[in-house]
Amino acid sequence: MGTQAPSPPEAYVSNQDKTQKEKAIDDWLPITSSRNAKWWYSAFHNVTAMVGAGVLSLPYAMSELGWGPGIAVLILSWVITLYTLWQMVEMHEMVPGKRFDRYHELGQHAFGDKLGLWIVVPQQLVVEVGVNIVYMVTGGKSLKKFHDVVCTDCKSIKLTYFIMIFGSVHFVLSQLPNFNSISGVSLAAAVMSLSYSTIAWGASVDKGKQENVEYGYKSASTSGTVFNFFSALGDVAFAYAGHNVVLEIQATIPSTPEKPSKKPMWRGVIVAYIVVALCYFPVALVGYWAFGNVVDDNILITLEKPRWLIAMANMMVVVHVIGSYQIYAMPVFDMIETVLVKKLHFPPGLTLRLIARSVYVAFTMFIGMTFPFFGGLLGFFGGFAFAPTTYFLPCIMWLAIYKPRRFSLSWITNWICIIFGVLLMILSPIGGLRQIIIDAKKYTFYS
Repeated sequence: MGTQAPSPPEAYVSNQDKTQKEKAIDDWLPITSSRNAKWWYSAFHNVTAMVGAGVLSLPYAMSELGWGPGIAVLILSWVITLYTLWQMVEMHEMVPGKRFDRYHELGQHAFGDKLGLWIVVPQQLVVEVGVNIVYMVTGGKSLKKFHDVVCTDCKSIKLTYFIMIFGSVHFVLSQLPNFNSISGVSLAAAVMSLSYSTIAWGASVDKGKQENVEYGYKSASTSGTVFNFFSALGDVAFAYAGHNVVLEIQATIPSTPEKPSKKPMWRGVIVAYIVVALCYFPVALVGYWAFGNVVDDNILITLEKPRWLIAMANMMVVVHVIGSYQIYAMPVFDMIETVLVKKLHFPPGLTLRLIARSVYVAFTMFIGMTFPFFGGLLGFFGGFAFAPTTYFLPCIMWLAIYKPRRFSLSWITNWICIIFGVLLMILSPIGGLRQIIIDAKKYTFYS
């Protein structure tokens, strides 16, 4: 019974081969294949991930929230999400000699192997696939707007075709292997996000406060006002969504015990959050100040003139959304390829990557063409999935792993974030779903 027989020599060889094989797979998978990023990669990847199309819906969200609650929710969201992002950066290497390169790996460490996967992966997938679908719609709408502004006498073209044009770009770009290889696309996207946000609030200042502008709630009924308020909370949650890819971005930064990756990563995050503030607050406040409650769910649609500037801004949105789509698609590609190679034992290579990624791009394009209700989609996805992964899941992990003393500052702060996040998660999908139902009544498929 007692002693175990020594393993035969071939067991060592097969173990060695196994680790060699696993290392080869890790070197091929998109998240773990390249670890030579600099701190500024973190800055523009985070800007691209964070400052999405959501910024253009913030004046509309303000019109449904009102001045007081709107400003409070914007500032609270900025502070809370910066805090939870700091927690994730800290937790990336909290076990010496180990890195949690993916969100679900951190979840497994906090909640156990099985439960961690079930808690994190579905939410992360809903966020990333949801963002990719919404960005297909946004890219198509912005291309259509650009076409309509530049060529006023041209025949009207269906939105469906513009979504297909936008999607076709991603069949090519999705073949780029990892985060570092899309850094050029990401940098262009980050610059564009700052540019079109500046155009959005600058053009609003230029137009000035409109005649007979009203700041009251536009819905005639109390129930309508309440549902719109809930939906607007989801729009704000959608605007702060970079947490779903933050560990994957940090995984690309080199790390040693003397120079851990959290220092350059945090520097990049701070720069990114300053840019986020420069984009979000002026657009939300100036857009609402200028147009009041008649503002569209995309501020660039409200701004008709000067035509050349609005055309340029819409093209900037297209470039930005191309980069954002890739940032959010990369962790999904990593999950798909991990399952295909490690679980189903497909050989890693170009053919696998070409087929798997093309199928995914085609899927998001098809769903985007079928359900292009932009505003309602934002509210629904924003609350349903972004609130957990952004506002309170990092706090729950922090409490589970570090176990701070009850009623200490850390304990209280985390519970405040959790309560705020849970309220967001419950309330905003209600408003978003109602908005989708209202839009669906007037909608004809593939119009």
